[in-house]
Amino acid sequence: MAAYFAFYHPDNRTILRPYPYAAVRAEGYVAMSRTGMDLFRPFVTLRLPIHNMQASTEVIYEAIDVGTAVILNAPSRYAPLLHALFEIQTEEHLSLYQVRPSSFQPIINVLVTKDTAPNGLPRFSIRDRENDIIGASATLNWQSPTYAEIGVTTQPGYRRRGWGRSVVSAMTNYLLEDGRTPLYVVAQNNEASIQLAESVGFTDTGVREVMVQALLKSRP
Repeated sequence: MAAYFAFYHPDNRTILRPYPYAAVRAEGYVAMSRTGMDLFRPFVTLRLPIHNMQASTEVIYEAIDVGTAVILNAPSRYAPLLHALFEIQTEEHLSLYQVRPSSFQPIINVLVTKDTAPNGLPRFSIRDRENDIIGASATLNWQSPTYAEIGVTTQPGYRRRGWGRSVVSAMTNYLLEDGRTPLYVVAQNNEASIQLAESVGFTDTGVREVMVQALLKSRP
């Protein structure tokens, strides 16, 4: 995700602040991106010289105005810095899962259909045609030339039918055939979503991240 927003998200919807600012080779960055996630709050990703708290603090305040409301994703080791500089409103701890092509076996479900999601990326879904409701769908939160992150939604009345598993499997198969590595990011306390991912063939990479909704406080 960090590489996607730094290098592949549309330039006209991204402000990238490298560190050091004028260096030939940057040691870190803060990216503020306008996404479909929220119309008013930028989505912030960052990689900083976390061993140097003073430098990291300076980069954040140079990139983000005091009082700005953001949605921010960062490695879990950044949590102390985020708590020091931001007024945290919500905090979610995430795990990153990945499929290894050699261990993936696609699930065939004739109910799954492919179309295009509102963000212009592929979507696989199962529709209850009698009630004209999409019961389950797998979409892409983002994709780069190498990776893509799958998101899945299953409506409450359509759970425990294997529909979520089927649409995630279809999307996974599509990405592998397209030469991309499928990723699945899940809250660490979301057992149902973790079980779904593992049933498709995703394995825990050990990468841990934190997602917060927050306001940047005044300089300490």
